[in-house]
Parts: sequence; structure tokens; C-alpha cells
Amino acid sequence: MKVIQDPAADDPLVIGTALHTGIERGIHAAIREYYAAYNAITDDNVLEAMKLECQIEKARNIVPEGEFEKLISNERFRGYLDLLAPVEPGVFDLWDFKYSNHVDRYADSGQLHIYKYFFEKTHPRQRIRNMQFLVVPKVQSKIWNGEDLFQYRQRIMNQIQPTKPVVLPVEYNPAKVLEFMEADMNMRTATVFEKNEGWMCKFCEYADYCQKGRTYMLLPSNERRNISETKKRKIWIYGAAFSGKTTMLDKAPDSLNLNTDGNIQFVTMPYIAIKDQVTVEGRITRRKWAWEVFKETIDELEKKQNTFQTIIIDLLEDTREMCRVYMYDKLKIQHESDAGYGKGWDIIKTEYLTTIRRFFNMDYENLVVVSHEDVSKDITKKNGQNITRIAPNIQDAVANKVAGMVDIVARVVVEEDGTRTLNFKPDEVIFGGGRLKGIRETTVPLSWDALMGVYEQANEAVEKGTASDAPEAPNSSVVKKVEEQSTKQAKAPENVSSEATTTPEADAPAMNPPESDNSKAESPVVEPNSGEVMTDANEPGKRTRRTRRTANK
Repeated sequence: MKVIQDPAADDPLVIGTALHTGIERGIHAAIREYYAAYNAITDDNVLEAMKLECQIEKARNIVPEGEFEKLISNERFRGYLDLLAPVEPGVFDLWDFKYSNHVDRYADSGQLHIYKYFFEKTHPRQRIRNMQFLVVPKVQSKIWNGEDLFQYRQRIMNQIQPTKPVVLPVEYNPAKVLEFMEADMNMRTATVFEKNEGWMCKFCEYADYCQKGRTYMLLPSNERRNISETKKRKIWIYGAAFSGKTTMLDKAPDSLNLNTDGNIQFVTMPYIAIKDQVTVEGRITRRKWAWEVFKETIDELEKKQNTFQTIIIDLLEDTREMCRVYMYDKLKIQHESDAGYGKGWDIIKTEYLTTIRRFFNMDYENLVVVSHEDVSKDITKKNGQNITRIAPNIQDAVANKVAGMVDIVARVVVEEDGTRTLNFKPDEVIFGGGRLKGIRETTVPLSWDALMGVYEQANEAVEKGTASDAPEAPNSSVVKKVEEQSTKQAKAPENVSSEATTTPEADAPAMNPPESDNSKAESPVVEPNSGEVMTDANEPGKRTRRTRRTANK
């Protein structure tokens, strides 16, 4: 099976190969080889080809005639010399071609030293006199706002014209060969291979597996995992403005706030401002969109080259809008509907959820997202009553996806007496809940320690084997109100309304007047979705057949 590659237009391997071909066989051969590496040519490919045309011509004017791609091989080494240029019989100059802006990086390279050693070892009557790198400079720049394709290409070509390839001489150092021999021996005898990360990792096909832990098509060992301790916490907290969400998270260990609204005056944790970055260079104003800043921050955090334990997105809904604005600019549209039926919505949703999923997949102890609450929507019940729906201030389709990525969704509630609590019990009109099992409390004080105590309860329940998937009991306060209403109406006069009504406070209808002495007392039951009180007409306690209670005069 052969994998069809689709490299980027500026892929170093593809461009480097085309550069070698161009210096050896000419510009047209280089461009043909470059285009052949791609399934379909884009504007970016055309621009890279234009760059190659300009730079190959300069390089060909510098290098001498000689033998290209000279193979040297023995039982320990196999390599290709870019150019072996004869100076006199049995004496050669060695050239190697690079397409890079980092000239100094090659000055310390052992590549040419190893080539010289093995060439002279495999060709005893020949020697290499001089060694040098030919470093062809890159010119890279993004298209500016308001700049069309022709202007962009013209600007890049104007930047390329004054650049010149650099010839970097290298003095032979036998110690470089000894380093190579020692490294080769260590690799052959090693049994444990530690990571040795460096700038060349980006060229490795296993970089995602090694650095990001992505294990494509790798099966885990057939062993049960120990889930008695939750080591990674993913939390979504929402609530009204000024309810204390960010202040509470300021107590989290080693926290970093990815802040979108600038409200960080009264917290001590370090933060990164996720906002548009505008720079002015002369008469040109450049803008980096806030979504680009956010994604670059995620890129850096994924490297795990820091000491943070808690990463916070504050606010989540702002990042959604940042993504939309960025994609509008990228797609050259003003609204999702401008991109065609369903296409714009799907592209933007995919871009956003993919990035948020990357956030929750990062290897940190605590990953927290914060939202404001939205109380602008009402729910109409079966009896026509309107109830205010409370949910995070973000699109429902996105909210459901994000809720599936976290352990728990908690709402901050400020009581009339000023008490602040975290509530994560699901309710028919309040968005919340979670996947933690065995927790004994569904309302805790608004503090980081109290929130961590919920996770400790879940861990203890797993250790003791008491965690259950059974549905939670109805809200005790609702049941209590229903019972109080039942008692009051049982004592009321018999002349009552012919139809029960549901009060917003108790969310329960009026009760029937007392029946005959032979009738059995019936216990009201709260219907989960409508909030109306239902009862079994035949036998108390049973829930197999329910009828709505009505009051008859």
C-alpha cells in the first residue's frame, strides 16, 4: 500500500529536492519535479515555483562543474554528495546545498566532515580539498490585508531580487567524525531510547506521535485501567456577571488565564490577552486576529514546556465569536449563510470544535472554561406556562458538544443573602450536570477546594465500589413544596376550582377535595418534564398508570 502525500506548498523536503534538481539539471526540470509532488496545484505552489526560478538561477552561477549526487557506500555508511567538483586529478571540492535562512546553524554541522572521511576511506587515492555549504535564502511573508494576489507576488519577488546565496566554508574537524562514530555505536547497543527533542523534530514523520502523544492505529494493552483516582479534571463553569467565577479560579494551582474580556484587574494569576493584535509599519497596518492568537497559544501550550497546572479559558463564548470573525475574513464572507447552504455553518463549527477539542486534550491537571449565563430564552410547558431557561451564553449545538468534552458543568448561584454556591445538578430548565459518579453533594460553596472535594467524593466512591449509574432523585426542594401544597389544599374548603392550576412557586396543581372514607389517600408524583403533579387513580405508590388529578365541586 502506498500513501498518497499532500505536502504543503513550502514543504522543506519538496522544495529542497527541487532546488537540488534545478542546480544540477536546470530550472525547467526543477519546476516539473516540484509540481509533480502535488496532487493539484494552487496559487501558493505557483508562488513557490516563482521563488525557485529566481534563486536557482543565482545558485547555478556560483557552483562549479562536477559530479552531482555522488554515492559513497561501505558496510557502515551510505550517503550522497550533492556536488563533487574536481580541482585537479584525485583532488576535489565538496559542496552541499541548503535552502534556509539559518546559515549559522550549518557551521556546527558534522555532515560534511563525515562525507569527507568516508569518501577518502572508500577512495584511498583521492582526497577532498575544500568543503562548503551553499545556503540559498528563503523569503516568506503572508498576504497583507487589502493586497490582491498580483500585488502579493510582486512584493515577494521584489524582496527576493536583492538576496544572494551564501557560500559557507567548513574546516575539517576529525572530532566531528568521532562524535558520529560514538553516536552510531550507542544507537546500535541502546535498549532504552529517550526523547532528544530539537529543531529538526518538525521534519520527522513521527513528531505527532512523539511530542503530542497521538497514537494512530496503535492498540492499548488488554488490561483494565485503574480509575480510582481522577488525575485530570475538565470543568465548565458558568454564571451571571460579577458572580465570582474568575475570582474563585484565582485560587487554582499554577493557573494561566486565557482572557478574552480584559477583566483581570482583581486576580493575581498570570494571563494571556486573547485579542486582535494590530501593528503599524510605516503606512501599513497589519492585524492578527484574536482567533489566530488563541490557536498560537494552544500550539505553545501543547508543547508542555512550562510549569502551569491549570489552564482557563475566560470567556468561552468570546472565543466562538473570535472564530467566526476570523473565518469570515478567511472565507471572504459576512455571514455563514453567504458560503452556501449549510457550508459556512459547518466550516466554522468544525474549525471551532476542533480547536476546543485540542484544548481539552492537553496534558494539564485542570482544564477549565468559563461562560456567562443566558436567561433570555423561555420554555413553554404543556400547560402553556412559560419558564425561564438558564444555560451558558453560547449556541446550543456548541454547548452540547462542549458539555460532552468535560467532566462536570457547574453553575454559580448568588443567593439573596449573598451566599455564593456551585450547583451541578441537572434540572429540566437549568443546564448542568456531569459524568462524576457517587457524589453526595450537588451544591457546594463557591471555592476551589470545595470543587476539588467533589472529585475526591467521586474517587472514594470508585474505590469503595459505591458509584452508581442510577438516575438521581428528584430535587428535594421541589418535592417538599409539592408536599406542602398538598397539605394546604387537603385542609381547604370543598368549593374549589374545577381545574387544577400550577403555581410557579411550587410547580404543582391544586389537589382534589377529600373523597369517601373508603377511598385511599394518594401521593402526588412530580412529572419529570412538565412539573405537573400526577397520581395513580387505582393504587397509591404505583407509577404504571397515571391520570391528572382534577378537582370536582
